[in-house]
Amino acid sequence: MAELRLFNSLTRQLERFDPVHPGEARVYTCGPTVYNYPHIGNMRAYVFADVLGRTLSAHGLKLTHVINITDVGHLTDEADAGEDKLEKAAAKSGETIWDIARHYTEAFRDDVRALNIRQPAHWSVATDYIDDMIAFAGEIAEAHCYQLDSGLYFDVSSVQDYGRLARAVTEEGEGRIETVDGKRNAADFAIWRTTPPGETRQMEWDSPWGRGAPGWHLECSVMGEKLLGFPFDIHTGGIDHREIHHPNEIAQNQAFCGCGGLSDAANSGARIWMHNNFLVERTGKMSKSAGEFLRLQLLVDRGYHPLAYRLMCLQAHYRSELEFAWDGLGAALTRLKRMVMQAEGLQAAGPGDADHPKFAALIERFDAAMADDLNTPVALTALEEALAIRKVDAGAKRAVVERMDAVLGLNLLTLSRADLRVRPGNAVIEPNEIEDALARRNAARAEKDFATSDAIRDELAARGVEVMDGDPLGWEWKL
Repeated sequence: MAELRLFNSLTRQLERFDPVHPGEARVYTCGPTVYNYPHIGNMRAYVFADVLGRTLSAHGLKLTHVINITDVGHLTDEADAGEDKLEKAAAKSGETIWDIARHYTEAFRDDVRALNIRQPAHWSVATDYIDDMIAFAGEIAEAHCYQLDSGLYFDVSSVQDYGRLARAVTEEGEGRIETVDGKRNAADFAIWRTTPPGETRQMEWDSPWGRGAPGWHLECSVMGEKLLGFPFDIHTGGIDHREIHHPNEIAQNQAFCGCGGLSDAANSGARIWMHNNFLVERTGKMSKSAGEFLRLQLLVDRGYHPLAYRLMCLQAHYRSELEFAWDGLGAALTRLKRMVMQAEGLQAAGPGDADHPKFAALIERFDAAMADDLNTPVALTALEEALAIRKVDAGAKRAVVERMDAVLGLNLLTLSRADLRVRPGNAVIEPNEIEDALARRNAARAEKDFATSDAIRDELAARGVEVMDGDPLGWEWKL
């Protein structure tokens, strides 16, 4: 198998993946803040992390993947300012913060399952690690922190190379950071926020720096170290984390382990930092303040299978911007339908040998693409070409498709046409009614009763069903 090379955001170059612990791969992914449903742009980060994990597994490594759940400490301004997102949501809804966190955690996990994202080894919930956060902060406080009335702040000048990940080395580069009286440096950030006098939070704990709550950046340092150990192999997240959250996390990691500068990437807490680019949507419906924002359930309600969105993500390299449009999602669904049709005949095939000579060049191209910083667009074309090969042992073809799909995660050997016919939320007809009507229509056409055939077609059209006579993919109808 080709040598795995990954782009390290910290060094800004492709690097050979050499595991810290031979035979293992330890990966930490920044998870959601569970104050609302995730939008589809959020979910791109977890599709990317899943493909990374599947690729590491395909290279024979034992994967330990951690995804954290942020249920405290993340403020409404990404730049370390504003209200706690969970506290604000609780105040607005009248529910307890714990109920809100529980509800949106389950909603996120539902989306993870729908997108065929493998379960991590650990779902690490921030509030389960409060004692560890206090202990971690206590370890670094004397040498790296100072206290103000509003909390305990990290002095970024106390570590080498602060901001190298973001290339933000000037105060101008950190202009989005909160201004707080008494801060030594513009980029200094709170690792513990003291509850203001006279206020009470739903989530607050006693600490040496007063009663309050941890900062958002602290939790990832603590859970990464606790569950994976410093240094671990790979830290992933969205590109928005590259500017503030991850540089602050790195600074805490350096302080905790007494590490030197970032010319040695392992001093950051992880050997490799990887970031997926944004999903771009031009109408403004990616914002959660927009009301009906673009979450996965909205796609399903409009009749799109969740794996069509996964395929849409795979069609672009994870470091490239991906523009969302309904036409593009429809094209991805059509591409998925074509692959499912080609794979349906393989589902009943017996065991075969993936090393069949007809597939050797395609497997080599697939492996080389995935080893080249997860080049999923090229890998997809290799999979499609494998599906298109004819006059070959079905068992061997199934083995090849299974091998490739284990990395891409499209479930081609278990999906059926019926699975991809997702009933839109506003549909007024059930699939079994459609099938019965089409059976009557086919019988009428066989008897050359075209008046009845047309009447049934018109009846279906009035209820939102398009009868697809002559469709080159052979699909009889769609909603």
